[in-house]
Amino acid sequence: MGELHVYTDGGCSGNPGPGGWAYVIIDPAGAVIAERSGGEKNTTNNRMELRAVINSLESLVPGRKEIGHVSLFTDSQYVQKGISIWINSWKQNGWRTKSGPVKNQDLWQRLDALKDNFQITWQWVRGHAGNRYNERCDELTGRAIESVR
Repeated sequence: MGELHVYTDGGCSGNPGPGGWAYVIIDPAGAVIAERSGGEKNTTNNRMELRAVINSLESLVPGRKEIGHVSLFTDSQYVQKGISIWINSWKQNGWRTKSGPVKNQDLWQRLDALKDNFQITWQWVRGHAGNRYNERCDELTGRAIESVR
């Protein structure tokens, strides 16, 4: 199938508070092949950022054998650095940091298992900087937040 581009976003109105997540998947020809979003009544921004990534990858699992590469774009440095850098230390240390248990461990473990299904490049993109698909995810996230208020 070639390289897919996946854009994700998550957010909250208050932290914690009502939250939303969204993703947009673009095929190698540049066509949007999926847009999804959802929300939760009481959550955190970081959990919604993680849920956006997890939900996007879960949607790809059935066709994973046909997917060559995934470039996953997130405006969350927490997600990008967490999955690219920090997760190895967390796992080596029994899911603990110097200050205690890793926050959102349940979601990090789900993401860790999912990522092994794909060849993924994790890319950070500046939020609210005019990137078409990041802006679309932000719009969908806002709608999801409103739907659970």
